[in-house]
Amino acid sequence: MMKRFSKYILLKAVAVTLLFSSCSKFLDVNENPNATSDVPVEQILPNVLVSSVNIEVIGISNSPGVSGSLNQLGSVWAGYWSKATDGPGAANLFLLEETYAVGAMASDRDGRNFWEDIYKILTNYKNIETKATADGDLAYAGIAKIMQGWHFMRLVDLYNNVPFDEALQGTENATPAFEDGKAVYDKSVNLITSGIADIKSANAFSKKPGVDDIMFKGDIAKWIKFANTVKLRALLRQSETGNASYINDELVKIVTEGSGFLGAGQSALINPGYIAGTAGLQNPLWETYYRTAIGALTSNYNTIRPTEFLVEKYKSLDDPRLEKIYAKASATGEYTGAPLGTEDAVFSMKNTSAFLGPEENGGQSAALFKSATQSSVLMGSFESLFLQAEAAERGWIDGNAAEFYELAVQESFAYMEAAGGFSGYIEQDEVKLEAAPDKIERIIEQKWLALNTINGFEAWSDYRRLGIPVIPQSLRSPNADPAFRPLRLTYRQSEITGNGQEVAKQGTIDPFTSTVFWDK
Repeated sequence: MMKRFSKYILLKAVAVTLLFSSCSKFLDVNENPNATSDVPVEQILPNVLVSSVNIEVIGISNSPGVSGSLNQLGSVWAGYWSKATDGPGAANLFLLEETYAVGAMASDRDGRNFWEDIYKILTNYKNIETKATADGDLAYAGIAKIMQGWHFMRLVDLYNNVPFDEALQGTENATPAFEDGKAVYDKSVNLITSGIADIKSANAFSKKPGVDDIMFKGDIAKWIKFANTVKLRALLRQSETGNASYINDELVKIVTEGSGFLGAGQSALINPGYIAGTAGLQNPLWETYYRTAIGALTSNYNTIRPTEFLVEKYKSLDDPRLEKIYAKASATGEYTGAPLGTEDAVFSMKNTSAFLGPEENGGQSAALFKSATQSSVLMGSFESLFLQAEAAERGWIDGNAAEFYELAVQESFAYMEAAGGFSGYIEQDEVKLEAAPDKIERIIEQKWLALNTINGFEAWSDYRRLGIPVIPQSLRSPNADPAFRPLRLTYRQSEITGNGQEVAKQGTIDPFTSTVFWDK
């Protein structure tokens, strides 16, 4: 009884924080980056974890003109999302992404707050690390280091060279030096390795996360598996760089540590105690892209449509996930997508497929929209298993690539409410890994299908790294060259104004030709 009561108090506290922060959907408990908060680490951690998943799923800033989340950015540029041309607000919905507006082509350099928001999140994790280390609570310090590594690598994936050693010092150093993207990746991996060591070194008398750990519920073994999985993803990002010696050395460290990676049934899911029917406290994917607190369909729901390319890929594979993710077009009774960037009136709300939710699925849970209180996905088990499949196929880790691959597809089917269709699907020659002329291409194609709307940013990163799948260009691209795509973002105007000398040292950045270090 006492355990249930404690959990209730924690989740209510997080809910209250969410309620007062719902306008920005950002839980920032430490505004002063120069001083460690007196708030106990177990009260800070759940709030910052919510921020971590929110910037992935829906974003955490509501500034005018700011373009959503990492998922939105990736879901358009990775070929998942188009829109109904007559949907509410269709003219402006992800306009920056459809028109490839980056840098000088967009207001405030690129119109996205990722730079500021990620550094805010990093500051909060740094403060957890500082306080926990001083108090000897190494499990919390380790978690904070792991999450800092995650977010610093996100910054590199977006901007390449960024501040690391001199970052997170606030007014004590308002003009931090930029470091090479590869160096920041290396230091981020080292930070995660250090975080694992801290967790394993935590003594029996120090604080341990429990219900305040809204991702793994205090399961330290899963935190270490998660950390290793994030490191594996960082190494696979560098698959085309020729940096084999470094990659091998880091793989040896993972093997020596011995905990392995997230496996089947081991997703990194975040849930602070979402509350159905309360604005700002429902699952953010649900409330942003499906239904409001009063049950009305959102304008995003009425406007976002799958791309024609995506729908045809599902159809070509007789993929049962299609009917679990989307409803048939109301006017035609067919699954129909729209070309990315189309302005053709034929691709209207009634002529294209919308997302499927419980109310459109006979009250049953659907692939993406299960309930207003569903957990948010930071990293699905299927993503981890696809990473392992690729690593095994490259000969980087032990294990059978086909087994990892089939488990990954099976986990995706389970999450997408399509488990019953897995056995027939996986036996198709067009799906079997052994039958693929290019096994890496097949792994990434299935990973792309599994990440649809769950983690568009990872899909876009794979596309930049490998060019898989061959996603059609937006019809609203300002350049007809099929190779013309955004490859990174440009530095924010706030950084140019406040740290201009360091930004200038990075040279001229063309987001269509300048790449992040791993994009070869």
